This record gives sequence, structure tokens and C-alpha cells, in this order.
Amino acid sequence: MHKMGRGHRDKVQQFMAITGTSEKVALQALKASDWHLEGAFDIFYSQPHIRTATDSRHLEELYNRYKDPYVDMILVDGISLLCNDLQVDPQDIVMLVVSWHMKAATMCEFSRQEFIGGLQSLGIDTIEKFREKLPFMRNELKDEQKFREIYNFAFGWAKEKGQKSLALDTAIGMWQLLFAERHWPLVDHWSQFLQARHNKAIPRDTWSQLLEFAKTVDLQLSNYDEEGAWPYLIDEFVEYLTENGIVQRPQN
Repeated sequence: MHKMGRGHRDKVQQFMAITGTSEKVALQALKASDWHLEGAFDIFYSQPHIRTATDSRHLEELYNRYKDPYVDMILVDGISLLCNDLQVDPQDIVMLVVSWHMKAATMCEFSRQEFIGGLQSLGIDTIEKFREKLPFMRNELKDEQKFREIYNFAFGWAKEKGQKSLALDTAIGMWQLLFAERHWPLVDHWSQFLQARHNKAIPRDTWSQLLEFAKTVDLQLSNYDEEGAWPYLIDEFVEYLTENGIVQRPQN
């Protein structure tokens, strides 16, 4: 980062974290607003030309670096190379956020349109800009609405093509990944319950309602409504928790 005082440096970092833009654009907006953060945001959002335009030639070069030699898509090997270039583990949740931005239809695949369109929308046309954007994408998981969107996206993205439900092992892996961000303490019990009592694929309804359950029902299950419209699996999970003494529900 350019030499500057601590206060200015902090503002640049803050601006980059909130807007997801590059250091160069952050400096441009902050200098134009005489280092007032609010003014810099106004400039950034009201003057589109200040944002970094992507270079279509660079985007094509990036895509061609990762695309499969036999199919016009980026497949597992290309994604492994991309992760290597980004210096992230392929299992890192940030790659789910990347796939969400690209509107990817299937795990471990990017079509040309998904990859190039996603990077354009993010203002990325080099691997360096991609790396710079990763902290912004991680931060998106802290936003309630975006987390819900990413969570719901994950179901369709992770399931096998042509299947309506999500394979149990895949679902459990995805829940472990997602709830590590949300710190739901019952996720391990939920996984054990499914393996012991269910052992079948997970329907979309159960997937989407579990997030609601984790968000709204307290850990003592004191506000759990047995008459509520929860999927049967979640009702059975509550029984499992109480039968096994994992949770002591307060007596009414």
C-alpha cells in the first residue's frame, strides 16, 4: 500500500472492504472527497466511470488459462489451478461465494458465460484483482440477506444434475461448511441424527427450513412450536435431541 498516515490507510482498507474495489479506486475516491469516507462512497456509487472497467481481452485470457482442453468449460482441474493461483483451498467457503457471484449451475464447473459474466460483475479481469476481492467476498457471508441467498443457492449448486434432492453426504458437508460461519452449535448433532435415523437424500424444503430453525429456535428449544409447519425431519430431530438427553426442554 502507498505510504500514508495510519488514519488514511485505515480509511482505504475500510473503503475496499465495503465496496470490494481495488486500492487504486479507493485512493481515487478518497482523494476526490478530501478523505471523507461518506463523500468517497457518494462519488464511487454516483460516478460509475470511477469503478474499474474490465478488459474483455484479459477476461478471455483468464478463462482460457483455466478451461478444459477438450470442453468449452472450466472443470475440476481448471478450478484446482484457479484455487492454486488465488492461494485458497478448493474447500474454502469463499469458493462457494465465488460460484454464487458467477451464478454457477453446478459444483466444480464454470461455463464461459458464468465465469466471464461473474468476473465482469465483480470488476475483475486479472488474478491479482481476483485475490484482492476475496476479503470482500468473505465479508458478504456476514450479511444476513446475502448469507441466506448463498445458503439457498448452495442446494441447487451442490446437487447432482437431474436430481431433485441433495445426496446426504454432500448435504452434511455443505451444512458443516455453512454453519461454521453461523456457529450453530447443534450442527454436529443434526449430522449424527441424519446418519443414524434418515440416511437418505435431503429435499429442498428441509434444506431451506433448517436455516430458519437454526436462526429462530433457541438451543433449549423453548420456543419450538410442535404445531408449526416444520418439515417432518426437523420434528424428528427435536424428538431425537430430547430422547437422548442432548437438550433438556423446559417444562410448560
